[in-house]
Amino acid sequence: MTGLVRPAVAEDVFGDRVGLAERFVQLLAEHGVERGLIGPRELDRLWDRHVLNSAVIEECVPRAAAVVDIGSGAGLPGIPLAIARPDLRVTLVEPMARRVAWLDEVVETLALSSVTVLRGRAEEPAVRSRVSGADVVTARAVAPLAKLSGWCLPLLRRGGLVVALKGASAAEEIDRDRAEVAALGGGEPRVERCGAGVLEVPTTVVLIERVQSATGSDRSRRTRKDQGAHRG
Repeated sequence: MTGLVRPAVAEDVFGDRVGLAERFVQLLAEHGVERGLIGPRELDRLWDRHVLNSAVIEECVPRAAAVVDIGSGAGLPGIPLAIARPDLRVTLVEPMARRVAWLDEVVETLALSSVTVLRGRAEEPAVRSRVSGADVVTARAVAPLAKLSGWCLPLLRRGGLVVALKGASAAEEIDRDRAEVAALGGGEPRVERCGAGVLEVPTTVVLIERVQSATGSDRSRRTRKDQGAHRG
């Protein structure tokens, strides 16, 4: 499979840890489809569409940051990010038990001592108490921007950054959800492209700084919603 052939740019992205990235690709190829982590059509695109695409967001992440990857799934973008940047402390948040088991296996196999796996959802009080005050919260293909901001922004310290991997519709999402992002305590969203000059197709991300707490009415509404979900 051509998707398993290590591209030359992988060394530019991962440096002397490129062997770990290659092993991660092999694990995805061996187990990803059968364990429901990736679709069969993705096997030929593991490097460019998934692993490199995830790792280059490190351009937006400050040194020695505490990073939370919500809805981590197959470990994307969190595991490639942790491989590329061993200075980071990365927590992978994932609600599904079978995916948590996979993530635990990968972290152990690759000896990623700076990575922690946490089962749960970002909006759950227990998860918020464990990972709140993060420097960066990232997510890939998890939810529309407004909903994603409601999950991510409460996990950040003030001045922390949401780094959301998005596609070609990023600007449209910003136009649609700008007001709700502001009500949730986010600054003006902006689009960046990571990996330009390295990847044939750079990764599009939306960056949102946490500038304040959610507005009172919005916070009350979300608190009631969370309590109702907890009782249910």
